[in-house]
Amino acid sequence: MSNKQGKKSLLDRIEQAGNRLPHPVTMFVILAGFIVLISALLAQLGISVTYETINTQTQEVVVNTVLARSLLDADGIRHLFTTVISNFTGFFALGTVFTIIVAVSVAEGSGLISALMRKVVAITPKSMVSATVVFLGVMSNVASSTGYVVLVPLGAIIFKSFKKHPIAGLAAAFAGVSGGWSANLLIGSNDPMFAGISTQAARFIDINYTVLPTANWYFMVVSTFLITIIGTIITEKIVIPRLGEYTFNDEDKVEDIASLEKRGLRFALVGLVGIVGLILMLVLPSNAILNPTGNILVSPFMSSIIAVMSLIFFVPGLLYGIGAKTITSDKELVEVMVKGISGIASFLVLVFFAAQFVSAFNYSNLGIILSVSGANFLQNIGFIGLPLIIAFIILTAFINIFIAVDSAKWIIMAPIFVPMFMRLGLSPELAQVVYRIGDSSTNIISPLMPFFPLAVAFSQKYDMKFGVGSLITTMAPYSIAFLVGWTLLFVVWFLLGLPLGPGAGLLY
Repeated sequence: MSNKQGKKSLLDRIEQAGNRLPHPVTMFVILAGFIVLISALLAQLGISVTYETINTQTQEVVVNTVLARSLLDADGIRHLFTTVISNFTGFFALGTVFTIIVAVSVAEGSGLISALMRKVVAITPKSMVSATVVFLGVMSNVASSTGYVVLVPLGAIIFKSFKKHPIAGLAAAFAGVSGGWSANLLIGSNDPMFAGISTQAARFIDINYTVLPTANWYFMVVSTFLITIIGTIITEKIVIPRLGEYTFNDEDKVEDIASLEKRGLRFALVGLVGIVGLILMLVLPSNAILNPTGNILVSPFMSSIIAVMSLIFFVPGLLYGIGAKTITSDKELVEVMVKGISGIASFLVLVFFAAQFVSAFNYSNLGIILSVSGANFLQNIGFIGLPLIIAFIILTAFINIFIAVDSAKWIIMAPIFVPMFMRLGLSPELAQVVYRIGDSSTNIISPLMPFFPLAVAFSQKYDMKFGVGSLITTMAPYSIAFLVGWTLLFVVWFLLGLPLGPGAGLLY
């Protein structure tokens, strides 16, 4: 008993320490102020770094010297005042996230995503229920946070209908949704957000560098099956036996979809086939409009991948709504899109302040100074390659317990680590994917993750004594297994030299 109480007190201390951290918006204000002061100090001291780059056109070696720039001198103050609006409107992730969310909100708001989930569950055999719930959890993150609200409570009901402990079903769904946050078979709303942040960081080194939303796609696809397999094993072999017996009744059942929903799915399938057919017509023929050179990796199709993915969500979502009669007018369609955008209001506020921080950080040259100094230090001590990558994954996983907003952490970390990795010969796409591995793995044990309290509340429907400590100890095996398994997958991927996505290699 005393050991159990000791563990709870440790969890309580972690939760209390995390709760003392300011809101991410406040953190960016504080960090921006810190950058202003540090920039003035380093500029006064004349701090600089010298590094070499290669002119890609002439192949000549160019020696660059960068000085710290003060944000408190006349030019720095003018920069702070005159760039406030352009910092926000020019933030790379803003437009891409907005575009994909408008489309995904139609698929979600019309009921298409929920109907698909319930249809899959209704035809799932008992032996596959754990794997199905974890897999659906992973796939649900294509629509951002939908899985937390829809699938996590549904996972408990699914397990209960199969006479399995409902909290185990909730845990399996939560593991898939949150622990598998950076895995998927599709490009979702998170990918353009990360790609935008990584692009801005990469341009410290290469002004023309662009990280595509598909940058980690190949690795994500394989990761989807890895997370599903690991999540299923942990659920069946550890979580269900640990939770013990549960008294069942018939109050919760997963009903098959209704006739109108079936009609909506038929409409959606027609829309999906139609839009995929249209895209293929624009890409496959010789001298195709979206692939005129025949090299799809540098084609207009790849540049417009967000618009393409948006159509794949929007058209089936709209046709489902028409078929299921959940969208009966243009006003209802717009309302669904507005509701979807309102769901990222907190992200838009965060982006405004994050953009000011990034602008100040870029202007001061502190990112370049830190990345060059850090890269030189790591090279001198020989801490490069896989040891560095694994250490970065572990560092991210640890920080995530206390700062659970993935975009906020990457906005802070990317300007330092992406250029540093590039100087060590590792691509921005690699830096991004290893960050996402560490970030996703410990989501499910972070009390500060926004949806963690919601998972606790869902659990208490089945066990009133099930609290924060109970959920953390239930999810810890998933977290550890995901972190170890995912890291090993990346090690194998790295050693084989496999591409992370279309045109996205491991090395810079």
